[in-house]
Amino acid sequence: MSRTRIKFCGLTRIDDVRAAAELGVDAVGFVLTKKSPRFVDPAHARTLRDALPPFVSAVALFMDDDAAWVEHVISTLRPDWLQFHGAEPAPFAESFDRPYLKAVPMASVVDVDAFAASHPHASGFLLDSHTLGAAGGSGEAFDWTRAPRNFARPLVLAGGLDAGNVAQAIAIAKPYAVDVSSGIESAPGIKDATKMRAFVDAVRDA
Repeated sequence: MSRTRIKFCGLTRIDDVRAAAELGVDAVGFVLTKKSPRFVDPAHARTLRDALPPFVSAVALFMDDDAAWVEHVISTLRPDWLQFHGAEPAPFAESFDRPYLKAVPMASVVDVDAFAASHPHASGFLLDSHTLGAAGGSGEAFDWTRAPRNFARPLVLAGGLDAGNVAQAIAIAKPYAVDVSSGIESAPGIKDATKMRAFVDAVRDA
C-alpha cells in the first residue's frame, strides 16, 4: 500500500515550518490570498520558504486573486506548486506555467469527475468541505464516502481533519494525500507542536 502524503497548510511562523519539516511532512502551504486570516505577505512567505530543507515542497494558495498578484507572489516566493481555491477557470490557472492543484468545494459540487474535467491540466484536486466562494480552513468535514474511487489524478483530502479522525478519513477515502490546517492549530495560523506530531503519527499509523 502506498504512503499517504501529508501537507500542512496556513503556516505563518518559522518555528512551525521547521517543526513540520522535522516531522517529515511532504509539503507546507502558505496562504497568499488577503481574504484569509492565515494570510502571509509574499516577503515573509519567502523567509518561511527559505527555512524548508530539500524535498519539502512549498505551495502558494490563492482564492480568486488577480493575475498580477499571483505573478508577484510567484516571483517573490518561488513556490513549487500553486493551489487555487476559488472559481478560477482552467486558462487562468494554467497561465502561470507552474503545476497547480484545484480545490473542489464539496459542499457545492455534486459531480467531482465533471468538475475535474473542467481542469484537464491540474496536477491534482483537493477535496475540501467549503462551498464555492467560501474559504477553506473552517474545521468542517464533508462526507468522505463522496470521494471518487479509481480517480485518474491524485486526490488530496482536506476539511476538518485532525489527529482524531484522519485515520478513518484515509480508510474511507483512500486519498493520495491529506491536507490539514485548523486541525493542528491553537489559533488561525498558529500551529500547535503537539497537534502537529499527533496528526503525523495518526497518518503513519493509518
